Amino acid sequence: MNADIVDLRSFYHTRLGRLAAHSIAMALVPVWPKLPDERLVGLGYCLPYLDRLGADAERVMAFMPASQGAINWPAHAASATALVMDDELPLPDASIDRVLMVHALEFSESPRETMRELWRILAPGGRLVIVAPNRRGVWARLEHTPFGNGRPYSKSQITELLRETNFTPGAFAEALFFPPSKSRAVLKFRSSFERSGRTFWPAFSGVNIVEAQKRLYQGLPVAARAARKVLVPALAPQGVPTTRNRP
Repeated sequence: MNADIVDLRSFYHTRLGRLAAHSIAMALVPVWPKLPDERLVGLGYCLPYLDRLGADAERVMAFMPASQGAINWPAHAASATALVMDDELPLPDASIDRVLMVHALEFSESPRETMRELWRILAPGGRLVIVAPNRRGVWARLEHTPFGNGRPYSKSQITELLRETNFTPGAFAEALFFPPSKSRAVLKFRSSFERSGRTFWPAFSGVNIVEAQKRLYQGLPVAARAARKVLVPALAPQGVPTTRNRP
Protein backbone atom coordinates (compact mmCIF):
# COMPACT_ATOMS: atom_id res chain seq x y z
CA MET A 1 0.00 0.00 0.00
CA ASN A 2 1.34 3.43 -0.95
CA ALA A 3 1.68 6.17 1.64
CA ASP A 4 -0.47 9.25 1.13
CA ILE A 5 1.02 12.72 1.45
CA VAL A 6 -1.61 13.73 4.00
CA ASP A 7 -0.86 10.73 6.19
CA LEU A 8 2.89 11.32 5.95
CA ARG A 9 2.58 14.96 6.95
CA SER A 10 0.21 14.10 9.80
CA PHE A 11 2.58 11.43 11.14
CA TYR A 12 5.54 13.79 11.30
CA HIS A 13 3.44 16.34 13.17
CA THR A 14 2.85 13.85 16.00
CA ARG A 15 5.23 13.35 18.93
CA LEU A 16 6.11 9.86 17.65
CA GLY A 17 6.85 11.25 14.19
CA ARG A 18 9.05 14.05 15.49
CA LEU A 19 11.07 11.61 17.60
CA ALA A 20 11.41 9.22 14.65
CA ALA A 21 12.66 12.06 12.43
CA HIS A 22 15.18 13.11 15.06
CA SER A 23 16.52 9.55 15.47
CA ILE A 24 16.90 9.07 11.71
CA ALA A 25 18.52 12.49 11.27
CA MET A 26 21.07 11.67 13.97
CA ALA A 27 21.85 8.33 12.31
CA LEU A 28 22.32 10.08 8.95
CA VAL A 29 25.13 12.30 10.24
CA PRO A 30 27.92 9.64 10.11
CA VAL A 31 26.99 8.62 6.53
CA TRP A 32 26.52 12.18 5.26
CA PRO A 33 29.94 13.46 4.13
CA LYS A 34 30.16 17.18 3.43
CA LEU A 35 29.88 18.13 -0.23
CA PRO A 36 30.62 21.82 -0.80
CA ASP A 37 27.93 23.68 -2.75
CA GLU A 38 26.08 20.46 -3.46
CA ARG A 39 22.88 20.12 -5.43
CA LEU A 40 20.59 17.93 -3.33
CA VAL A 41 17.39 16.14 -4.29
CA GLY A 42 15.08 14.43 -1.84
CA LEU A 43 12.93 11.69 -3.38
CA GLY A 44 9.85 10.52 -1.48
CA TYR A 45 8.84 12.38 1.66
CA CYS A 46 12.11 13.89 2.86
CA LEU A 47 10.97 17.25 4.20
CA PRO A 48 11.84 16.65 7.89
CA TYR A 49 15.37 15.67 6.81
CA LEU A 50 15.93 18.26 4.09
CA ASP A 51 15.27 21.00 6.65
CA ARG A 52 18.13 19.62 8.76
CA LEU A 53 20.61 18.44 6.12
CA GLY A 54 20.11 20.88 3.27
CA ALA A 55 21.08 24.08 5.02
CA ASP A 56 24.57 24.19 3.47
CA ALA A 57 23.54 22.99 0.01
CA GLU A 58 23.72 25.24 -3.04
CA ARG A 59 20.29 24.01 -4.15
CA VAL A 60 17.69 21.68 -2.63
CA MET A 61 14.71 20.13 -4.39
CA ALA A 62 11.96 17.91 -3.00
CA PHE A 63 10.67 15.38 -5.54
CA MET A 64 7.49 13.61 -4.49
CA PRO A 65 6.19 10.57 -6.44
CA ALA A 66 2.86 10.98 -8.21
CA SER A 67 1.39 7.98 -6.37
CA GLN A 68 2.07 9.77 -3.08
CA GLY A 69 1.05 13.34 -3.85
CA ALA A 70 2.86 16.59 -3.14
CA ILE A 71 2.70 19.60 -0.86
CA ASN A 72 4.40 22.97 -1.07
CA TRP A 73 7.85 23.31 0.50
CA PRO A 74 9.43 25.35 1.99
CA ALA A 75 6.60 27.24 3.61
CA HIS A 76 8.04 30.76 3.50
CA ALA A 77 10.05 30.75 0.28
CA ALA A 78 9.73 29.91 -3.39
CA SER A 79 8.46 26.38 -3.84
CA ALA A 80 11.12 23.71 -4.40
CA THR A 81 8.65 20.83 -4.70
CA ALA A 82 7.86 18.83 -7.83
CA LEU A 83 5.39 16.01 -8.45
CA VAL A 84 7.31 13.38 -10.44
CA MET A 85 7.36 9.87 -11.79
CA ASP A 86 10.20 8.19 -9.93
CA ASP A 87 11.47 6.46 -13.09
CA GLU A 88 11.34 9.64 -15.23
CA LEU A 89 12.81 12.52 -13.26
CA PRO A 90 12.68 15.99 -14.90
CA LEU A 91 16.43 16.61 -14.71
CA PRO A 92 19.30 16.44 -17.20
CA ASP A 93 22.03 13.82 -16.99
CA ALA A 94 24.72 14.20 -14.29
CA SER A 95 23.10 17.30 -12.80
CA ILE A 96 22.79 16.36 -9.09
CA ASP A 97 25.45 15.77 -6.44
CA ARG A 98 23.41 13.84 -3.89
CA VAL A 99 20.02 12.13 -3.61
CA LEU A 100 18.25 11.27 -0.35
CA MET A 101 15.50 8.63 -0.52
CA VAL A 102 13.01 8.39 2.36
CA HIS A 103 9.56 6.79 2.00
CA ALA A 104 10.43 6.10 -1.64
CA LEU A 105 12.16 2.79 -2.32
CA GLU A 106 9.62 0.69 -0.43
CA PHE A 107 6.78 2.18 -2.53
CA SER A 108 8.47 2.04 -5.92
CA GLU A 109 6.68 -0.12 -8.49
CA SER A 110 9.96 -0.73 -10.37
CA PRO A 111 12.88 -0.34 -7.93
CA ARG A 112 15.53 -1.11 -10.55
CA GLU A 113 14.14 1.46 -12.99
CA THR A 114 14.05 4.02 -10.19
CA MET A 115 17.66 3.30 -9.27
CA ARG A 116 18.79 3.53 -12.89
CA GLU A 117 17.09 6.91 -13.17
CA LEU A 118 18.89 8.12 -10.05
CA TRP A 119 22.17 6.90 -11.55
CA ARG A 120 21.42 8.97 -14.66
CA ILE A 121 20.86 12.27 -12.86
CA LEU A 122 23.78 11.90 -10.43
CA ALA A 123 27.06 13.56 -11.35
CA PRO A 124 30.27 11.50 -11.53
CA GLY A 125 31.10 10.52 -7.97
CA GLY A 126 27.59 11.52 -6.86
CA ARG A 127 26.19 9.96 -3.71
CA LEU A 128 22.90 8.29 -2.87
CA VAL A 129 21.55 7.76 0.66
CA ILE A 130 18.64 5.35 1.14
CA VAL A 131 16.45 5.13 4.24
CA ALA A 132 14.18 2.09 4.04
CA PRO A 133 12.17 0.04 6.55
CA ASN A 134 14.04 -2.96 7.90
CA ARG A 135 12.18 -6.21 7.24
CA ARG A 136 13.38 -7.58 10.61
CA GLY A 137 12.28 -4.57 12.62
CA VAL A 138 9.11 -3.99 14.61
CA TRP A 139 8.31 -0.78 12.73
CA ALA A 140 7.76 -2.68 9.48
CA ARG A 141 5.16 -4.92 11.13
CA LEU A 142 2.86 -2.22 12.51
CA GLU A 143 0.78 -0.14 10.11
CA HIS A 144 0.10 2.93 12.25
CA THR A 145 3.33 4.55 10.96
CA PRO A 146 4.45 5.05 7.33
CA PHE A 147 7.30 2.59 7.93
CA GLY A 148 4.73 -0.21 8.23
CA ASN A 149 3.56 0.22 4.63
CA GLY A 150 5.22 -0.79 1.39
CA ARG A 151 7.94 -3.39 0.96
CA PRO A 152 10.60 -3.52 3.70
CA TYR A 153 14.21 -4.31 2.82
CA SER A 154 17.05 -6.08 4.53
CA LYS A 155 20.51 -4.53 4.32
CA SER A 156 21.64 -7.31 1.96
CA GLN A 157 18.69 -6.69 -0.37
CA ILE A 158 19.51 -2.98 -0.62
CA THR A 159 23.17 -3.80 -1.25
CA GLU A 160 22.27 -6.25 -4.03
CA LEU A 161 19.96 -3.71 -5.66
CA LEU A 162 22.68 -1.05 -5.54
CA ARG A 163 25.26 -3.32 -7.15
CA GLU A 164 22.85 -4.39 -9.87
CA THR A 165 22.27 -0.73 -10.82
CA ASN A 166 25.92 0.41 -10.87
CA PHE A 167 26.28 1.85 -7.36
CA THR A 168 29.04 1.02 -4.91
CA PRO A 169 27.68 0.60 -1.35
CA GLY A 170 29.61 2.51 1.28
CA ALA A 171 28.64 3.39 4.84
CA PHE A 172 25.76 1.78 6.76
CA ALA A 173 23.72 2.97 9.72
CA GLU A 174 20.59 2.01 11.63
CA ALA A 175 17.87 3.92 13.48
CA LEU A 176 14.49 3.49 15.22
CA PHE A 177 15.34 0.97 17.92
CA PHE A 178 12.63 2.28 20.25
CA PRO A 179 9.15 0.74 19.85
CA PRO A 180 6.63 2.70 17.73
CA SER A 181 4.41 3.36 20.71
CA LYS A 182 2.27 6.43 21.31
CA SER A 183 2.70 6.10 25.06
CA ARG A 184 4.61 9.00 26.59
CA ALA A 185 5.99 6.66 29.25
CA VAL A 186 7.59 4.47 26.57
CA LEU A 187 8.81 7.35 24.41
CA LYS A 188 10.52 8.89 27.42
CA PHE A 189 13.14 6.13 27.18
CA ARG A 190 13.73 6.59 23.44
CA SER A 191 17.36 7.67 23.84
CA SER A 192 18.17 4.63 25.95
CA PHE A 193 16.58 2.31 23.39
CA GLU A 194 18.58 3.91 20.56
CA ARG A 195 21.92 3.61 22.36
CA SER A 196 21.29 0.03 23.46
CA GLY A 197 19.97 -1.05 20.08
CA ARG A 198 23.04 0.08 18.18
CA THR A 199 25.17 -1.99 20.55
CA PHE A 200 23.14 -5.13 21.21
CA TRP A 201 20.57 -5.64 18.43
CA PRO A 202 21.52 -3.60 15.32
CA ALA A 203 19.91 -6.18 13.00
CA PHE A 204 16.46 -5.32 14.41
CA SER A 205 16.45 -1.58 13.77
CA GLY A 206 13.34 0.08 12.41
CA VAL A 207 15.13 1.39 9.31
CA ASN A 208 18.30 0.59 7.40
CA ILE A 209 20.37 3.49 6.11
CA VAL A 210 22.77 2.83 3.23
CA GLU A 211 25.07 5.32 1.51
CA ALA A 212 26.38 4.54 -1.98
CA GLN A 213 28.39 6.18 -4.73
CA LYS A 214 27.69 6.26 -8.44
CA ARG A 215 29.92 3.80 -10.26
CA LEU A 216 31.03 5.00 -13.69
CA TYR A 217 32.57 1.87 -15.14
CA GLN A 218 31.83 -1.79 -14.67
CA GLY A 219 33.23 -4.95 -16.21
CA LEU A 220 30.52 -7.49 -16.89
CA PRO A 221 31.32 -11.18 -17.54
CA VAL A 222 30.19 -12.36 -20.94
CA ALA A 223 28.78 -15.86 -21.10
CA ALA A 224 29.85 -18.06 -24.01
CA ARG A 225 27.17 -18.38 -26.65
CA ALA A 226 26.54 -21.18 -29.04
CA ALA A 227 26.78 -20.21 -32.69
CA ARG A 228 23.45 -19.51 -34.22
CA LYS A 229 22.20 -18.84 -37.70
CA VAL A 230 21.76 -15.17 -38.52
CA LEU A 231 19.43 -14.10 -41.29
CA VAL A 232 20.65 -11.08 -43.23
CA PRO A 233 18.05 -9.25 -45.32
CA ALA A 234 18.85 -8.82 -48.98
CA LEU A 235 19.21 -5.34 -50.40
CA ALA A 236 16.69 -6.10 -53.12
CA PRO A 237 14.23 -8.99 -53.35
CA GLN A 238 14.72 -11.49 -56.09
CA GLY A 239 11.53 -12.30 -57.92
CA VAL A 240 10.55 -15.71 -59.17
CA PRO A 241 11.63 -16.08 -62.81
CA THR A 242 8.76 -16.39 -65.23
CA THR A 243 8.69 -17.91 -68.71
CA ARG A 244 7.14 -16.23 -71.66
CA ASN A 245 5.60 -18.03 -74.60
CA ARG A 246 7.20 -16.93 -77.81
CA PRO A 247 5.06 -16.81 -80.91
